Amino acid sequence: MNHSLQGRTALVTGSTSGIGHAIALAFAREGARVMLNGFGPPGQIAAARAEIAAIQGGETPYSDADLSKPEAVRKMCADATAALGQVDILVNNAGIQFTSPVEEFPEEKWDAILAINLSSNFHAIKALLPGMKARNWGRIVNIASAHGLVASPFKAAYVTAKHGVVGLTKTVAIEVARTGITCNAICPGFVRTPLAEAQVPPLARTHGVSEEVALTDYLLAKQPSKRWVEVEEVAGMAVYLCGPNSGAVNGSALSIDGGWTAA
Repeated sequence: MNHSLQGRTALVTGSTSGIGHAIALAFAREGARVMLNGFGPPGQIAAARAEIAAIQGGETPYSDADLSKPEAVRKMCADATAALGQVDILVNNAGIQFTSPVEEFPEEKWDAILAINLSSNFHAIKALLPGMKARNWGRIVNIASAHGLVASPFKAAYVTAKHGVVGLTKTVAIEVARTGITCNAICPGFVRTPLAEAQVPPLARTHGVSEEVALTDYLLAKQPSKRWVEVEEVAGMAVYLCGPNSGAVNGSALSIDGGWTAA
């Protein structure tokens, strides 16, 4: 590790597992103090906090804020500021998914996905940007998706939200362009997480093929690399965007998708 984030503080949403936890780990290893947020079994949350604490020393702050509620997002940001002293880096990673044809899409699922995947980003940025402006330094990283750039069927709410995240990213970037703050989006393809890997066996059974074929020919059909994106690859990009020599990267939607959006 290069300790490129030494002395920085970071709030990473959805960081008790998956991509968010990988980013939090990478930040801690680079010297940042990190606050976690997310849901999950108590044992999983305790393990995630302990893993970060072992790296950064001292107790790892944690918020169980329900990001579908604006007031909870604002309180999380206030708690992070109190726990860390200030928040230099905000990573908006939390997200949920649901698939259905548009005409059958449950309205409550639409509302929940838009609230968590998009609106929570806005509320967190709004809450923390004034402090970043006062210090004339900050990094905002929004975890969008390849679906922030292109669409797939049956994912109306997710695609809409992630396109919105890319638009929000560009707008904030323009507004802060003459400050020491940047705002960028990372757009991963299919990332290897337990939830994603769990989709492979049912696909294999449905199509009567091996799990390897189910992965490459069905789940990763749009991903030319035919391999998972690893959480560490996404975390590495986040570290770069928050570290030295990244100040001119602003308003970008950076693809980590094995060539998906190049096709």
